[in-house]
Amino acid sequence: MFYWLTDLAGTIPGINVFRYITFRTGGAMVTGALFVFMFGPWIIDHLRLAQGKGQPIRVDGPPTHLVTKKGTPTMGGLMILSGLVVATLLWANLRNPYVWVVLMVTLGFGFVGFYDDYLKVTKQTHAGFSGRLRLAVEGLIALLACAAIVWSARDSAVTQLGIPFVKDFAINLGWFYVIFGGFIIVGAGNAVNLTDGLDGLAIVPVMIAAASFGMISYLVGNAVFSEYLQIRYVAGTGELAVLCGAVLGAGLGFLWFNAPPASIFMGDTGSLALGGMIGSIAVAVKHEIVLAVIGGLFVFEALSVIVQVASFKLTGKRIFRMAPIHHHYEQKGWTEPQIVIRFWIIAVMLALAGLSTLKLR
Repeated sequence: MFYWLTDLAGTIPGINVFRYITFRTGGAMVTGALFVFMFGPWIIDHLRLAQGKGQPIRVDGPPTHLVTKKGTPTMGGLMILSGLVVATLLWANLRNPYVWVVLMVTLGFGFVGFYDDYLKVTKQTHAGFSGRLRLAVEGLIALLACAAIVWSARDSAVTQLGIPFVKDFAINLGWFYVIFGGFIIVGAGNAVNLTDGLDGLAIVPVMIAAASFGMISYLVGNAVFSEYLQIRYVAGTGELAVLCGAVLGAGLGFLWFNAPPASIFMGDTGSLALGGMIGSIAVAVKHEIVLAVIGGLFVFEALSVIVQVASFKLTGKRIFRMAPIHHHYEQKGWTEPQIVIRFWIIAVMLALAGLSTLKLR
């Protein structure tokens, strides 16, 4: 909305500032935070009233959760998504196709997560709807998004996969890239979903990843900076920095209410949406492999579940005391704040390692 004011840049002094992505990214961050701060308590009260007993707690999870987290409402992702959408519509250039593609993935995955949360709350069971069906819907959304990204770029290089730390080398996947990109988006969404198990554990690494990809988006979408850093220039992707700023702001607002002891849980509504959003941005800016570094914490969480399930099915033995891996450390005696803060530190270190690939080529 505000971007359209630039049409008046020649008649009203100071309006030209709205052309700058950095300015609008800051505006989106402030708007997202203020929206969640203002409407967060109202949303929490209505969710608590509508849900009654709150989010069902895993009976096979840590025993302490049955006491400390019982009765806490879920679907807090609605707070984040509301702030994100409002901030994006106000500050982003809505003529940019990448903005709509990423929003489509975010809201599409958010709807899938919302329906899953709804079934859990209404049926008071930890199991939502069919996992295969959920993955199928997510896959369809992701494939459509990747096809739209390829079409929007109108460049044969869009189907090439770049390798971190290597310049002037890429693997052309052709139209298989759409499937590969879809896998990245679905994987990111579900990896963040698995990470969301402790108060504040998922939202801060999501904000760290969003800040990192906000910087990458800005650099990749700028012809001068991309040439200097010898990274692939993708016209139009700089606008995605505004969406990343909106996530940062809305995430900060949500963290205020999600800090231990949490007043509300993010739920699948938020975790699937935010993971899908980060995955789609990584695909759009051609930094798919770097996502595995910056989002390494999410990768470790997902791998811990995969390894645990595979080991138990093949050998009847468990590798970890409990999966995902943050529950393993709970079983070892780490307190919840210890796990959360240490995982935050790991997320920061991985983000710095991922950002270093921009220059070390």
